Amino acid sequence: MDPPFNEIYKNLLFKQITNTENNVPQIPFSFSITAVVEEVELPVIDVSRLIGGAEKEREISKEEIARASREWGFFQVINHGISMDVLEKMRQEQIRVFREPFDKKSKSERFSAGSYRWGTPSATCLRQLSWSEAFHVPMTDISNNKDFTTLRSTMEKFASESEALAYTLAEVLAEKSGRKSNFFKEKCVRNTCYLRMNRYPPCPKPSEVYGLMPHTDSDFLTILYQDQVGGLQLIKDNRWIAVKPNPRALIINIGDLFQAWSNGMYKSVEHRVMTNPTVERFSTAYFLCPSYDAVIECSGDCPTYRNFSFREFRQQVQEDVKKLGYKVGLPRFVNHLY
Repeated sequence: MDPPFNEIYKNLLFKQITNTENNVPQIPFSFSITAVVEEVELPVIDVSRLIGGAEKEREISKEEIARASREWGFFQVINHGISMDVLEKMRQEQIRVFREPFDKKSKSERFSAGSYRWGTPSATCLRQLSWSEAFHVPMTDISNNKDFTTLRSTMEKFASESEALAYTLAEVLAEKSGRKSNFFKEKCVRNTCYLRMNRYPPCPKPSEVYGLMPHTDSDFLTILYQDQVGGLQLIKDNRWIAVKPNPRALIINIGDLFQAWSNGMYKSVEHRVMTNPTVERFSTAYFLCPSYDAVIECSGDCPTYRNFSFREFRQQVQEDVKKLGYKVGLPRFVNHLY
């Protein structure tokens, strides 16, 4: 069932032990931070007030969303419109898929080529290894798939309801930053977005290997449904904190594109997933992404970032990961004219 993590671990460990030239790869400072000060509960926002509340309640909710996006880059939503029945079915279906033998998963024709991923192909040291596997699925794979399996119909339902929530939140954030709120329905259509099913197997070396390396998300915003195992951590006030799971809530985080589009008003925060020595963890994420040709224009008179297309951004990320072993992201697109 599991990918050959132990074999990769041993190879990377051997490479580090026998590295007589001491040419250890340069990795960001955040990769070496292991101490976690505390477990916290992210800001919780009742989304139902945006729809059914009085005008004053709607405004309070909008301001809470904007404040959390400015100060945390992460928040939780309750009464979000995605039923627990859909969420539980999504969890059951992804467990069933990940239970398949590794050879079957890695050669699966269920989704487009390259959708199944495990570990970190570019890893040159243990700190760059992610002890996890995933199906990173373009929405076109779901929408165009006429094979009416329970998995496909469940993914379609989860994605459809996540899309509606993503539009609602993105439009609020656009309004609060003084931008046009129709941008997302025009540029982030269903076929440009992604769904990702994650599994984090038990890891015998939890202090040495991440479940998912520290990173920011290359999208506008992410909607995450996770189980109650825990392991998600993020940087707040220059220190790592652990996110306390909330069974009633979905987690929302701001992506790089929203940080650029809002001229740094909203924060795309570095986060990671820690491994667990005894328990596996599951999560499903929806990524609100534009078309590759969409241009991200930074707002304001003194834009922090230059204009760039989503294609250009993705290509730069891929080049950096291949060359350096990690993503650089927005610092590559800083506007040096100001």
